[in-house]
Amino acid sequence: MYRFFVEENQIRDEKVHIQGEDVNHIKNVLRMHPGEKILVSAGGTEEYHCTVEAYADGEVIAAVDEVTAAQKELPSRICLFQGLPKSDKMELIVQKAVELGAAQIVPVEMERCVVKLDAKKAANRVERWQAIAQSAAKQSKRMIIPKVHPVVTYQEALAMAEEMEVGLIPYEHAQGMEHTREVLEAIRPGASIGIFIGPEGGISEEEIRQAMERCVEPVTLGGRILRTETAGMTVLAVLMYLLEGKTGQERKE
Repeated sequence: MYRFFVEENQIRDEKVHIQGEDVNHIKNVLRMHPGEKILVSAGGTEEYHCTVEAYADGEVIAAVDEVTAAQKELPSRICLFQGLPKSDKMELIVQKAVELGAAQIVPVEMERCVVKLDAKKAANRVERWQAIAQSAAKQSKRMIIPKVHPVVTYQEALAMAEEMEVGLIPYEHAQGMEHTREVLEAIRPGASIGIFIGPEGGISEEEIRQAMERCVEPVTLGGRILRTETAGMTVLAVLMYLLEGKTGQERKE
């Protein structure tokens, strides 16, 4: 079933009132008829199983058939701090980060970034990336639409990470895999996590030093050098596996 997002005030009297761009998508792209089933999320833990009922006054009205508790979000809020890459790589990064469970994506201007965006271009790119995040959230049946933040400086990103309980930064000269395993396995479900990924040119030694001063832990991703669009996905996939595994184990206990 297709997933759509609404605000809580759009659900009332056992009806969902879908508005905005989704109306055209449902009516003219998907060509859905009354009686067809959809899923709706208002950003919480409840999933609304609905039946399209009617098109009226610029909205789609759907009847709520059932409300279920959905466990589709990771037990930890993960923020991906992504060094600005070249070309359309950021679009791929946003899409896959959302699929893998990231709650926030923050584009970061770093020392070795080739891309330099002025304010107008940055705003347009962020708007585009947010649309991609919304589409990926629908496709992957997320309960929330992860936020793509405006572009920030590295110092601003480090300040944001200080509010989080765990900070990680993949670095080719980090200690070996055993140390990385210990760092990752020590993360408990529920902890807020920030992941720093460098641009194509990598992360400078000065940036690593500044990150470590803010208690961001360097980790290794193995003996190979990964592209910027691969590194973040690798860390997210490992964390998804570890966190959901621990949560499942805790439920059994």
